[in-house]
Amino acid sequence: MALYTLADLHLATGVQKPMDIFGGRWQGYTEKIIKNWRALIGPEDTVVLGGDISWGISLEEAKGDFALIESLPGRKLILKGNHDLWWETAAKMHRFLDENGFASVDFLHNNCFFYGNTALCGTRGWPFEEDFSDPHNEKIFRRELLRLEASLKLGAAQQPEEIICFLHYPPLYANFRCGPMIELMQKYGVSRCIYGHLHSESLRWAVEGVRDGIEWRLVSGDHVDFTPVFLKK
Repeated sequence: MALYTLADLHLATGVQKPMDIFGGRWQGYTEKIIKNWRALIGPEDTVVLGGDISWGISLEEAKGDFALIESLPGRKLILKGNHDLWWETAAKMHRFLDENGFASVDFLHNNCFFYGNTALCGTRGWPFEEDFSDPHNEKIFRRELLRLEASLKLGAAQQPEEIICFLHYPPLYANFRCGPMIELMQKYGVSRCIYGHLHSESLRWAVEGVRDGIEWRLVSGDHVDFTPVFLKK
């Protein structure tokens, strides 16, 4: 039994969305995901998928991508990415899972899961390129802070041996630092923050390693050669 993670699958079984325009790393990426996943992941393992799962713009369009994920071994926990336009209310998404028999999938959204005594917390996060002075952006950002704290609070309440935080957007990137999110993670004792979102040229500015007392790890698909990243036994 082991815990893994991978972000930015960008599956497109039901739509036409070629990804090789973003570079050679994306050629045959769906086949790479399947091959690498099956080589590493067993039925007792857990994989946290860090957003940008499907290019479908509705649950119906994303159904084939969910079917592919369901066909792969392990339990899968999905959080929202900026391109996950299929995302609905929790009730609608869970009904979709039930109606289609996607029993190995769940959503990390306003909640917390556990892998043994490790709390798995998170939310989408905040895009570093957005303007914080825009009132609409400020409202969304504050909502994401509330979601993150709700998740972290649920995790911390069980006095886990470790809290791992999963975000889609990086709270640290080049000279950008999302102080309020980092301070929340510090408040609740997060040891590791796993994120995605970055691709191609932006990879050079990714922050990894220990900063602010937290270990940062980028796991976007093209950064890790579409291979699930081991986190712990």
